[in-house]
Amino acid sequence: MAGLPLRIIVGLGNPGPEHLVTRHNAGFWFVDLLARRHGGEFRDYRKFSGETARIILSEREIVLLKPTTYMNRSGLAVRQLSEFYKIAPEDILVAHDELDLPVGSVRLKQGGGHGGHNGLRDTIAHIGETFWRIRLGIGHPGNKAEVIDYVLTRAPRAEEDLILETVSTAADCMPLLLEQGAERAMTRLHSRAGKT
Repeated sequence: MAGLPLRIIVGLGNPGPEHLVTRHNAGFWFVDLLARRHGGEFRDYRKFSGETARIILSEREIVLLKPTTYMNRSGLAVRQLSEFYKIAPEDILVAHDELDLPVGSVRLKQGGGHGGHNGLRDTIAHIGETFWRIRLGIGHPGNKAEVIDYVLTRAPRAEEDLILETVSTAADCMPLLLEQGAERAMTRLHSRAGKT
């Protein structure tokens, strides 16, 4: 089974220390972990409107990206980087927090809409829908009016630990995704979804 030829992995989040530990930054946590595990070091590149790091994963060079444009304008950074390296949306993976999944769940999918996620909405506006997504479950506050405060605050310790565990599990699956493909990676990730 052929692996997925990913070239760019994007983590969605908001820059600045005040956002570092908020639920909305789960995507940043994911690419930060990949960088730590695989010897990457993030540097700020204005021409890409974000911080980038290079890693070798499954004998392949991958560029990690953290947009510094704030969540609602994430797509600009993704487009600038993908155009510079001439990389198709199908070879891009975007990691993001997901309100519609319970804490401790993670899902891999390709394409689809934005589901109300402003970072995805802007990314789709810039490069279309066909990129891959790692959806990191953060749960829902239960009331739509509370969503903004919910995603921009820190989760209680027990929930945060579960989200970090999910991030780690997703990072563990990246070699499988690159070497054996999406179906194998989905089977492994989805079999643990919601085990909280």
